[in-house]
Amino acid sequence: MLEHVTLPDISGKVNVGFWCSIHYTLTNTSIEKCDLPEPSADFYPDATGLKTSMSGLSVALSGQWMTHFGIIHDKGSFDMAILGVDVTSVVELGKDADGHLSVSSANCVAQVGDVDVRFHGGASWIFKRFVKHFKKRISKEIENRICPNVEELIASVEYHLQAMNVSFEVDPAMAMNLSLSTSPTIDVSSLNLGLKGEFFSEKTRADPPFEAQPFTMPEQQAFMLSVGLSEFTLNSASYVYYSYGVFQRFIDDSMIPPGFPLHLNTSLMGPYVPQLPKMFPGLLMDLHVYARDTPMFSFQPGAVKLGIQGAVKAFAIQPNGTQTPLFQLNIDLTLSSKVWIADGKVKGSVSTDNFTLTLAGSEVGSFGTDALENIARKVVEMGLEILNKRLGRGLVLPRLKRAQLVNSVLKVQEGFIALFSDADVFLTDRGFNQQN
Repeated sequence: MLEHVTLPDISGKVNVGFWCSIHYTLTNTSIEKCDLPEPSADFYPDATGLKTSMSGLSVALSGQWMTHFGIIHDKGSFDMAILGVDVTSVVELGKDADGHLSVSSANCVAQVGDVDVRFHGGASWIFKRFVKHFKKRISKEIENRICPNVEELIASVEYHLQAMNVSFEVDPAMAMNLSLSTSPTIDVSSLNLGLKGEFFSEKTRADPPFEAQPFTMPEQQAFMLSVGLSEFTLNSASYVYYSYGVFQRFIDDSMIPPGFPLHLNTSLMGPYVPQLPKMFPGLLMDLHVYARDTPMFSFQPGAVKLGIQGAVKAFAIQPNGTQTPLFQLNIDLTLSSKVWIADGKVKGSVSTDNFTLTLAGSEVGSFGTDALENIARKVVEMGLEILNKRLGRGLVLPRLKRAQLVNSVLKVQEGFIALFSDADVFLTDRGFNQQN
């Protein structure tokens, strides 16, 4: 950015003896070369923020000078070297009432080590007698301008932070709240941000019937970044979808593969429900499959569990198209999965921990469910086989705008799952844009 900066004019006067003054203006000042040292950035617990500093910045400038003494005007050029500039800025981090991250300037100090000025052309020999005056004046001007510009940049960052949405739509049924739940905390080696991480319905805004439990991320000094996701986040999404009616499906016989041992026709259901061929012969059937309650995730060391309480309602389709209820089966299923990262992809496998099928109600009388449970178990196993093939191929880790996660490790802990990672940052040749 310094390469494109044009510095403001500097005007003043130089007293010549006791009886007159020469008025001058240094104008069209631009930066020709910049020796930019490596800046440093540190977490700064004293201000709950960040401390950035740069020491030994040197800049070469050029421009024009103009003078007038009464009706006499003169002009020429000058070269200037600003040497040993030190800048230290402390930025305080906080949280506003809406959960936005906020930044403010807590402190800024700027010092100029030395200034060397050389004037050319015109009556520049006059200025050589007053170089000491110019050095003090220019040093003070530059020192006075650095911190206000730093503070202006920080204010610009604050403006954009306040304009950012802390919640966003995921799909027509659901949005996600990523507002800060607490103020940022900082120690000498890390910055910790706690985000609400709750999915919600934009239509109802109803709170889930469970609360988020606090969890503590283990310190991993070997990694640049640690991200923890609690059970609450996944379960809040599951609750929204359950409330929205997403976890249900209607199945008819046209959706059953031809070679499958069970078909939705009352006359073919005799081996499983003996009463059906007698009471409702030759009728097609529909199944309404749905969740009886919110499917719930739980994180346990090394494994992700998912408990599903489902139900199946069976109906016979009468010749006039009306549906006659037949029976209801309850299904209770617990899945267990392992997840890991390999080759830059999230991979996993899912297995069945528990599966039971019971008769919850019947309009055709009681019947055994062992045979139907075996069929349902095979359906679940077929679905898991397809899912595990996809999980084995893996999902590519998300890529940030100008960074890629590397050396990533995924660990499942009690109540949360943690991602530990480093990041490769990609530099670009584009000009600096404060909006990015």
